[in-house]
Amino acid sequence: MPSSFNHWVDLTVPNALRLLGILIIALALNRLLRAVTKLIIKPATGQARQSQLREQQTRTLAGIVYSAGSKVVWAIAILTALNEFRINILPAVTFAGLASLALGFGAQTLVRDVITGFYIVLEDQFVVGDTVQISDYVGRVEHLTLRRTVLRDARGALVTIANGEIRTVSNLSRDWSQTFVDVSLAPESPIDKTMQALETAAAALRGDPSWSQALVDGPRVLGLQDFDRTASKIRLQVRTAPTRQDEVARELRRRIQTELLKQGITVSSVQRIELTGVSHSSQEAAQPDSAN
Repeated sequence: MPSSFNHWVDLTVPNALRLLGILIIALALNRLLRAVTKLIIKPATGQARQSQLREQQTRTLAGIVYSAGSKVVWAIAILTALNEFRINILPAVTFAGLASLALGFGAQTLVRDVITGFYIVLEDQFVVGDTVQISDYVGRVEHLTLRRTVLRDARGALVTIANGEIRTVSNLSRDWSQTFVDVSLAPESPIDKTMQALETAAAALRGDPSWSQALVDGPRVLGLQDFDRTASKIRLQVRTAPTRQDEVARELRRRIQTELLKQGITVSSVQRIELTGVSHSSQEAAQPDSAN
């Protein structure tokens, strides 16, 4: 009887039971891994596009984690099973370790990008559609993967940022946005009358049904922010729905100007001129008291 045949005959019932046990354990671990990765998924809480995208991204992330974990489980199962056939797995394990080490050194930037992207999605730092500031770039998130984030900036340009380069993110689309509106008045303008006019303009904006949905709090007149010999500055604060602060501020400024003109209140007409290459005293001498 050939030696190879004798080798297979030596595969006894205990070996077969161990192989069956390895298979059952691998299947159980895969089932457990599936249940754990489902916890990553954040079901959409409504029909909003951002909520739907959030669910889609977390499902993709859960699929990636399950796929990678399942491959590791089956690789360990196969190597363990090979040992039951009296096949030396040490060379294969050594080769796999060296290959992993080489891959880790060669693709460490890619690995860093993917790990950062994993946490961006898992921690819900931002999703497609959010307006964010990353470093010096401000824009709307057009595309998000585990490796990169793509923004559309104010110029309309697409800015691609590797996730590994992201250190600090300012999300401008969550909960509410805020802006301040400063009104510069001529020094001789009466402060109390001016503040009453500003409150009238703010109340008119608050009571306008076409703008009420954009407002979260205010506009509120905070009071005198600054003053000097050239102008007095009064500040207003307004909180709006996410990313709507600029349009609300423009409308508020329009209403303020209309109300001040109606009340006959003069705004500051001073223009600040800065000269380069001259001393500080020369700048003060060159700065006019008023300009038309």
